[in-house]
Amino acid sequence: MAIQNLMTKKQIQVLSSYVNDDWKYLILSGAVRSGKTYVDNYLFLLELRRVHQLAKVRHDPKPQYILAGYSSNTIYTNVISSLQSQFGIELPVDRHGHYHLFGVDIVPAYTGSARGMNAIRGMTSYGAYVNETSLSTHDVFQEILDRCSVPNARVLCDTNPDNPQHWLKVDYIDKSNEPKNRIKAFHFTIDDNPTLDPTYVSTLKAVTPSGMYYDRSILGLWVTGEGAVYKDFDERKMIVDKVPPMARYIAGVDWGYQHYGSIVVFGVDKDDNWYLVEEHSEKYKEIDYWTDIAHELQEKYGKNMPFYCDTARTEHIDHFKHSGINALYGWKSVVPGIEIVASLMKQGRFFVEKKAPVRFLDEIYNYQWDDKNEDAVVKENDDTLD
Repeated sequence: MAIQNLMTKKQIQVLSSYVNDDWKYLILSGAVRSGKTYVDNYLFLLELRRVHQLAKVRHDPKPQYILAGYSSNTIYTNVISSLQSQFGIELPVDRHGHYHLFGVDIVPAYTGSARGMNAIRGMTSYGAYVNETSLSTHDVFQEILDRCSVPNARVLCDTNPDNPQHWLKVDYIDKSNEPKNRIKAFHFTIDDNPTLDPTYVSTLKAVTPSGMYYDRSILGLWVTGEGAVYKDFDERKMIVDKVPPMARYIAGVDWGYQHYGSIVVFGVDKDDNWYLVEEHSEKYKEIDYWTDIAHELQEKYGKNMPFYCDTARTEHIDHFKHSGINALYGWKSVVPGIEIVASLMKQGRFFVEKKAPVRFLDEIYNYQWDDKNEDAVVKENDDTLD
């Protein structure tokens, strides 16, 4: 039977990469029911065959391999049971809870908690298959990678999308275009699985709420979660490599010490589009440090550029003024201020120069409304955004 009759076009693309490309990490992310786990389960079987051959060359009678998932239940449902239903393959389990196939000792690891890693402490593994990778903490995932130290060990991952600043996306998927990292990443949408009943797909699209739910579940995108203040911020459209000439520049200042202090500079063009062009965010810096930064920005953007400052530290504002900086009292009405910025985003008039952010992208996706007070924001991830 032809492979086209067994797999979708996207799954065949993944299989081709598995066979022909040089990779250490193979990551499949995207929509629900899009065929990610099906092809990864198939690759898991191929990896076990490969590990069996590697172990023979190394004269290793008991090669070990990590099968990781959020819990024992998810591992069984998504992998063990699926292998039986999809391919008719049963994996026998021993008294330690390990599975066995092709002479390989398959050791389960549970990424839902640090305790789930106890089974692989000190282990030397020929590879790993990590199901629902985004549910793992970064520390747990790193522990899995550290165990895969046998030469030519490889790691398979599949996941539904999460926050755009999730470590898996930022540290791995977004770096898959760098050959030295040996990462292959594939993005799936629900339409990549034409084997699904068309009525099921159309109904699912119709009933899935717009915004985050639709973007993640149907389109497989890594987008901001529920409760985010700036839901209309779209990194794909609003991060720009270059900015046009500016009509004026404005700086905002949020004082800090044990939390981040921040100075951001916005440029405004002739069409009243706003661009974040520079950001300075640091902890444990005295007023003299921020004064020096402000002077550098004056030299760059104009001596009379206004610095709108947090009024919580009026003595710092006075210090700026005495140092020749055009320091003004900032407007501290939080909700109306958010409304203005959100309106700019909704109208497509808010942009961020790619080289500018220090903490902005870490905060923008995690800046949340307080679910106990609809007119307030959670006072976290708000230093640059303030």
